[in-house]
Amino acid sequence: MKTASQRLAEFSAGLTSEQLPAEVADAATLHALDTIGCGLAAFALGEGDFIHASVGESHAPGSATAIGFSTTISARDAALVNGVRSHALDYDDTHPNSVVHVSSAVTPTALAAGEEVGATGAEVLAAIVAGNEVSIRIGTVAAGQFHARGFHPTGMVGIFGATAAAARIHRLDAAATANAFGLAGSMAGGLLEFLSDGAQTKPLHPGWAAQSALAAVRFASHGATGPAAVFEGDRGFYATYLHGVSADIASELDDLGTRFETPRIAYKPFAACHYTHAPVDALAELMRAKDFEAADVESIVALSEATGVKLVLEPAADKLRPRTAYDSKFSLPYCLAHQLVKGHLGVESFTDERIGDPEVLALTPLVSYEMRQYSPTPDSFGGGVRIVLRDGRVRELELRHQRGGQDNPMTESDIREKFRANACLALGASDVERLETLFMGLAKASDLADVSVLAQARKANVC
Repeated sequence: MKTASQRLAEFSAGLTSEQLPAEVADAATLHALDTIGCGLAAFALGEGDFIHASVGESHAPGSATAIGFSTTISARDAALVNGVRSHALDYDDTHPNSVVHVSSAVTPTALAAGEEVGATGAEVLAAIVAGNEVSIRIGTVAAGQFHARGFHPTGMVGIFGATAAAARIHRLDAAATANAFGLAGSMAGGLLEFLSDGAQTKPLHPGWAAQSALAAVRFASHGATGPAAVFEGDRGFYATYLHGVSADIASELDDLGTRFETPRIAYKPFAACHYTHAPVDALAELMRAKDFEAADVESIVALSEATGVKLVLEPAADKLRPRTAYDSKFSLPYCLAHQLVKGHLGVESFTDERIGDPEVLALTPLVSYEMRQYSPTPDSFGGGVRIVLRDGRVRELELRHQRGGQDNPMTESDIREKFRANACLALGASDVERLETLFMGLAKASDLADVSVLAQARKANVC
């Protein structure tokens, strides 16, 4: 019987763009576009600057493009930089059931590897879908369980999707790809401890996964072997990281290649943790009636699932006054208070200057929460809000599905507009258009030459 890594390897090594249903190909191109836009916005706003400075010191030559680097650098360094930048604003996509930020690891890997080997757009598209599907299947097996144990699934799982993408670009056969998965298993990692003090480790996770995946593929291409049962073995991925929890990956792979999860990856309308989105959108909807203002509010009750409570509502003392800009993205009290006071929650809401706004911080102590369960598995990011007004009136709204997911979608126009708004922070209008044209026509692109536009990124360059 074939192991999980062997089955995943056969799927990813054999996948071609011609095999992709139109819905899958279209979703993959839009997610890749969205990911690069998030990376450009992060660069413009100075999020993740440490990665630019540290990689710049190595002067490692190569043929891959990194956001804001004037010269090409090694594929591993480019994947690291673009992976970190793509996740630095926490504005990138998430697959709801696996709770993995899929594209921020997979897309930078596929682009860096694609530039390195001179791949066509069709090859890159197939690699992106292969990577997406591998990440999602591995993460879905343990839906919510990694978070419960203090692990960040994007770092834990993202490396396998990135490995699938890199192996596909480098045209490894199924046997070598399976070895690459086995090697990647010893590189998987990512802790949620940043939640305790707002540290900057979380953006590292997809970038480190992307860089490590390229290393694993390189090792495998030169004959290095990895354990065949890296996932289901007694000392494998699930047994060690989810000790005592059953994880049946075999059944999750039964329809691999016939059912695609890429169209179910959710976009983000806000640059904050996905568990803040439904409550903020619910509050925004209540505010549209214009029958109350911030001064009229006596209390705010956030409605959230258990995982959301752990991420954005507890410990309460830490969430009432975010310590860093990144910390504010994981504070539902801050997000709700900002929406209530300012009437919006934009990218600029999560900066060191904004998080100390006294009007906003005056309202965060009004926020408490009640636990809800919107789905048996964490696949909807549902949430809501109850507003109690000083005159006794109550306004309440719940959204079972967050905006941007398959059950409450953003349109293609919404996503492309999000990309333009993000990219325009770092690039001129003509360069933004070149990138958009490349990604939207990826399946027919003869090469990735226009990815070089990323080198033109500059801070606060608004088109």
